[in-house]
Amino acid sequence: MLNESFRQWRIYATFLILGGSIGFLSHAYWAQRQLNVSLQTYNELRQYEQSMVAFQLDQDSVNFIAQAVQNVGPTVVRIDALGEDTTSTGSRLRKLLPWEEGFPSFEGDRPTQGTGSGFILSSDGQLVTNAHVVAGSSEVKVTLKDGQVFEGKVMGVDEMTDIAVIKIEATGLPTAKLGSATNLTPGEWAIAIGNPLGFDNSVTVGIISALDRPSAQVGVPDKRVRFIQTDAAINPGNSGGPLLNVRGEVIGLNTAIRADGQGLSFAIPIETAQRIAQQLFTEGKATHPYLGIRMLALDGEGKNYLQTKLPEIAAGLNLDTETGVLVIEVAPDSPAAIANIQVGDILKQVDSQPVSTAFDVQDTVEQSAIGADLNIELKRRGKIRQLTVQPTEFPS
Repeated sequence: MLNESFRQWRIYATFLILGGSIGFLSHAYWAQRQLNVSLQTYNELRQYEQSMVAFQLDQDSVNFIAQAVQNVGPTVVRIDALGEDTTSTGSRLRKLLPWEEGFPSFEGDRPTQGTGSGFILSSDGQLVTNAHVVAGSSEVKVTLKDGQVFEGKVMGVDEMTDIAVIKIEATGLPTAKLGSATNLTPGEWAIAIGNPLGFDNSVTVGIISALDRPSAQVGVPDKRVRFIQTDAAINPGNSGGPLLNVRGEVIGLNTAIRADGQGLSFAIPIETAQRIAQQLFTEGKATHPYLGIRMLALDGEGKNYLQTKLPEIAAGLNLDTETGVLVIEVAPDSPAAIANIQVGDILKQVDSQPVSTAFDVQDTVEQSAIGADLNIELKRRGKIRQLTVQPTEFPS
């Protein structure tokens, strides 16, 4: 009886162990299979995701440029200006930067022909371009992308910002969509359209390299512009054409290249171009408020200049701690002189805006109104003073 009971116990134990083993192996098998399926699914999803990302990048890299060009291209024009005024700013600029150099003529003693670009602002034929493109010309030839040719009348030129406007007699023209340069970020895409070196309707692409490049740094110290820097290829003939963002909006007016570098191109922000163009169309000229001072920023370079070139002014300043914009010259009978701004004054705020460079002062003054009160906070011999100046129009 005992042996029989032991035999039954061994049988039960054997079935129990066998069942447990089968269950464990079965669970492991299905778990492994499920894991394999999950890994396969994951890998497939990853491959699909990567392929879609690559596809999207490929699509974006082609289509956003092509779409922008398709939208704006018909609004870009070629401008041919016969003749050249050798006393104009345009001619002087060409000695500094190789903008519109003209093209060789094989038809005898024709006048030098400058070629540039522009774009359409209104459907009734208002165009904008660079002043140096039309320098010395009252009439120009305007060629649309579809081949139509018009005689264009130069309605106004502003040499201080290098902006000019042209009117052609036409209706129903395509117009460029204007964007904004105020929110640009270095590194984002930039697209240039124009007519470089006679190759009409050419497109180049690059990035926004930098913002707020002062005119003196670009090589045109007499201009009142903070330029957009881009590495999109700009060549003679591109001047006056649009610089676009990825949405096909005009963010700048292509203007200049540096002859001593590669990938250094500059554009006027569209806000400046639009503001000046509107004044030129409505009033025939652009006005620029004027104070009549020369300034020097109290940064490292400015302080070094003071110590070496203007030691008599530097002697009265604590250059280790002083900040702001130093007045180093005041024009006689200027608004600044009338307001009692003096050499050695340190500008701290203009129109309630803190200033640290001469360009800060210039920008704020440029936005002010001629004849209106402009509040100035300055430091004179260690004491803060408040003055009011009334800018006049920049003398011709």
